[in-house]
Amino acid sequence: MCRGLDSLPTTCLERAKELKALFGSLLQKSENSITSQSKKNEKLRLKIDEPLKWKESFDQLLTSQNGLCLFRAFLVSEFSEENIAFYLACEDYKTTKPSKLASKAKKIYDKFIGSNAPREVNLDHATKAITKENMENPTDSSFDLAQAKIYALMEKDCYPRFLKSSTYLEVSRQAKTG
Repeated sequence: MCRGLDSLPTTCLERAKELKALFGSLLQKSENSITSQSKKNEKLRLKIDEPLKWKESFDQLLTSQNGLCLFRAFLVSEFSEENIAFYLACEDYKTTKPSKLASKAKKIYDKFIGSNAPREVNLDHATKAITKENMENPTDSSFDLAQAKIYALMEKDCYPRFLKSSTYLEVSRQAKTG
């Protein structure tokens, strides 16, 4: 289970806190002052619209560094941060060198799936059994089924709650009225 705000990486927590202030201060500038500046500021304009894109799809949220940090902070407040931690660990695992797959697979399994896992994710018995079987000969796809189940859980449960959260609503409101 989640260990609260202390388990969230400091940089992500700080970033989540800064996002609200960042979007607020950027949006206070007039539209003309933002669009009339250099290409660097055009990138800034895209960032102002970023919260609105997060509502388009769960993938849009996860591919945004700012969105991911804010979503992760939200999950900490919901005591379900282990879901995104597992999802990200699986993404990282897929890029692991073949020589290190077995050791990394064991760490992920022991941390998130195994009996008495300190950050156990909510998986059905069949998915756990298949994933445990995959641990005998780990490949880069050993966690694909479990990751897909957790992704679906977050997309159907956590993501809609995030979109209704006061933090997201405030950030998106600021983006709309900017």
